[in-house]
Amino acid sequence: MNELKGIKIGYALTGSYCTFAKAFEQAERLVEMGAELIPIMSENAAATSTRFGSADENIKKLKEISGKDIICTISAAEPIGPKNMTDIMVVAPCTSNTANKLAMSITDTAVTMAVKSHLRKGKPVLLAIASNDSLMGSAKGIGMLFGSKNYYFVPMVQDDINEKPSSLVADFSMLPHAVSAALDGKQLRPIIR
Repeated sequence: MNELKGIKIGYALTGSYCTFAKAFEQAERLVEMGAELIPIMSENAAATSTRFGSADENIKKLKEISGKDIICTISAAEPIGPKNMTDIMVVAPCTSNTANKLAMSITDTAVTMAVKSHLRKGKPVLLAIASNDSLMGSAKGIGMLFGSKNYYFVPMVQDDINEKPSSLVADFSMLPHAVSAALDGKQLRPIIR
């Protein structure tokens, strides 16, 4: 399984803590497929302990998977583009908050800086949306990204239409396939199921 051998993937986590286990599972799959991961976490993702795991446990897990120290400051993320550190940037999970910041070119976290820095080389960014607000206030920004050059999405589902009618969550099992497609300039469809 060396489908991604030699591919350098910026692998960034933002604060959808309930999906971290899925994000870690897919990070492991990408490494098994031969990819090199450059681990990135937003400051909140790196510093917040929740019922889904402590901050220290999450940092340790991502470091074990990637074999590298975590980039979790704006200044550490800035060289990603100039130093050509990544072939693709994956944000998994990507909160609607982060997606909207990306849509408006707001750079105020390690993850938004990593994406901005990576984009300066015109390379693909793959977002694995995970948010309860995706189909309400955040829908406009996510919609803007649908039409933005170099942005791709892991196909997503409405995970609980009765209790959380505005929620969208990426189908994390499709993440490796979505990486390969984005590297080829293709968006997997349907984007929302």
